Amino acid sequence: MRRAGRARWAVCAAAVLTATACGSGAGAPGGAGVLTASWGDPQNPLEPANTNEVQGGKVLDMIFRGLKRYDPRTGKAENMLAERIDTADSQNFTVTVKDGWRFSNGEKITAKSFVDAWNYGASLRNNQKNAYFFGYIDGYDKVHPDTGTQSADTLSGLKATGPRTFTVRLSQKFSTFPDTLGYPAFAPLPTAFFTHHAAWLSKPVGNGPYAIQSYTKGSAMDLRRWNAYPGPDKARNDGVTLLVYTDSNTAYTDVLAGNLDLVDDVPATQLKNVRTDLDGRYINTPAGIIQTLAFPYYDAKWNTAGARKVRTGLSMAINRAQITETIFRRTRTPATDWTSPVLGTAGGFQAGLCGAACTYDPATARKLVQEGGGIPGGQVKITYNADTGSHKQWVDAVCNSINNALGNDTACVGNPIGTFADFRNQISQHRMQGPFRAGWQMDYPLIQNFLQPLYYTNASSNDGTWSNPQFDRLVDRANAETDQPAAVRLFQQAEGVVRDNMAAIPLWYQNGSAGYSARLSHVTLNPFSVPVYDEIKVG
Repeated sequence: MRRAGRARWAVCAAAVLTATACGSGAGAPGGAGVLTASWGDPQNPLEPANTNEVQGGKVLDMIFRGLKRYDPRTGKAENMLAERIDTADSQNFTVTVKDGWRFSNGEKITAKSFVDAWNYGASLRNNQKNAYFFGYIDGYDKVHPDTGTQSADTLSGLKATGPRTFTVRLSQKFSTFPDTLGYPAFAPLPTAFFTHHAAWLSKPVGNGPYAIQSYTKGSAMDLRRWNAYPGPDKARNDGVTLLVYTDSNTAYTDVLAGNLDLVDDVPATQLKNVRTDLDGRYINTPAGIIQTLAFPYYDAKWNTAGARKVRTGLSMAINRAQITETIFRRTRTPATDWTSPVLGTAGGFQAGLCGAACTYDPATARKLVQEGGGIPGGQVKITYNADTGSHKQWVDAVCNSINNALGNDTACVGNPIGTFADFRNQISQHRMQGPFRAGWQMDYPLIQNFLQPLYYTNASSNDGTWSNPQFDRLVDRANAETDQPAAVRLFQQAEGVVRDNMAAIPLWYQNGSAGYSARLSHVTLNPFSVPVYDEIKVG
């Protein structure tokens, strides 16, 4: 789901909330019990199956709860609305929904709330970004065919069998399917979503610990604690006001000035003094995030045997250790595979898998680029969103490293796009002409999530359209494997195919970082690097 990117805008210039919108303490938006946090406008409306980037995901995590929830400490999938999920063969599942749950508009949550939501998310005519996540349910090929028009309105493998029970029949065995069900695309939806869709989109109604009060695009979203929320993770504050920033340095400065309570992406330029600036109110923890350079395989120049050598040469021209030390001050770690250390070795992390191809070696880099026929188009243009995330600094550093290694001052240049939303739109429209920034934040802590959504043919987040039949076959076998260690080994073999083709260049693993004001306590980041908003106390 989550493309690790953020978009922010300096709200103090807008004055669309109140005269005290950039104040602190009791003057903060919403009052003393409401915290303010940096944010960015979502790329798409907040339909659960249509959100596959971080900013929209933050809101969905606050206003929805699904069958599972990922533990904010360990990332482990635990039952939330699921009373139980039963299967005898890892292909046919019976789901029992807990009683007593409602949406914030008072509507009772039933099995039908899930079945209708999943059918909507899977339907081709609804054009949902995350429709692919329903692809293993029987009948997906009819409601979302690769070509032509859909011939069915509902998934044949999805049936409500009672007020609180429904069955799911998959097209093949998928042993870890239940662990994927904490992903927001699988959230339940109220009747109003279908009957008054436009009104729902303007003010989404969910079933989480917060309810949306208002949203002004380009400015702010106000969320308030839903006091009738029945779950065990009730909000410990009165609400959260998400303020849009396009400059993370401005957000950081606002925290120092007391005009903002929480910034969850400390800019690289501030890392040198952050601990002193914030008097210890700084978090730097490992997260399931990897930064890579993806390639446009829909451009024939980048989809040749020679281009594969060029990609490997470019990888070897990048001095990861120097960049993570000098720019990121060890809040990043040079990547040596395509997953994340948070998985652990039992979960599939393979330290050193990339081998020499991820080791800085200018001489070999030059040789490989020459053997591959030179850089396609004559110049590497790394496209990135320029609004936040210190992307300009590291892209410039990567290009300097490539230029130095290749002995050509113009071999690589940065290609900035103004906002994250515009950047994502251009990617979605297949308008990239060279490598582009592709940060990935895990949806759930499984090796499958680092590989299948990004590299499987026609997968939901395979933005470069890379395709390899051997990789696809190994993923299919891994998903069908009921023995978890055996499944992990098959996914590791599939990752080896990614390595052998340098499908994307792994750059570094990213820590979650955040800074916060003295008004807040109990501030933590979950393994996805997102603040655990419901646990934060104000005052």
